[in-house]
Parts: sequence; C-alpha cells; structure tokens
Amino acid sequence: MTPRIEVVPHCEGGEGQVTFKHLLEKPEMHGLCNLYAEVTVYPGSSVGWHVHTGESETYYILSGVAEYNDNGRVRRVYAGETTYTPDGTGHEIKPFGKEPLVFIALIIRS
Repeated sequence: MTPRIEVVPHCEGGEGQVTFKHLLEKPEMHGLCNLYAEVTVYPGSSVGWHVHTGESETYYILSGVAEYNDNGRVRRVYAGETTYTPDGTGHEIKPFGKEPLVFIALIIRS
C-alpha cells in the first residue's frame, strides 16, 4: 500500500502548511482510530491549538525539535519523545529551530 500524501494549509488554525503521510486509511483502522500518519511541519508552520473530544492523540517525535503546548503547559520536545493528549484536553505544536519537525500521529477514539 502506498501512503496517501495530504498537504493541509493552516492545520487546526496553525501557520503555513502541514504534510500528512497517511500510513493507514479509515477502512484499515476499523473505526478504532481517526488518524495514523507521519506528519511533517516545516519551520514557519504549525499545528494550531485544538481540543480532542471523544478521542486521544499521541505524537512520537521522529526528528527535529518542537515547542509543544500541552493543555497550556509549553515545553520543548525532541526526537525519541512521546506526547499524549487525553480526551477533553488540547495541544499545539510547532518546529523550534531551522529543521523540519517529523512525527507519527495516532488519534484513537475513546
């Protein structure tokens, strides 16, 4: 299966554009997940603030450094780290520095 590439301008109200490489599509996830993708965010772009309702989202950072807003707590995240946003909470992420940020995003329905 060749992953589908999707370029999303102003993802969740963020800056610039974000590229999603969909590793699985909805039929393969059997209604259990809303997203399983490799996400690339270039410097100057971001995934804007959004709240998850009826689902959780996990990021696994593959490369780059990011400024991550975890429900109001801002911190830097690095390659090899995992973030988790439970149902009913929000987050946003943007690259820090000159390298693109690449991570795996998994959204699981509650």
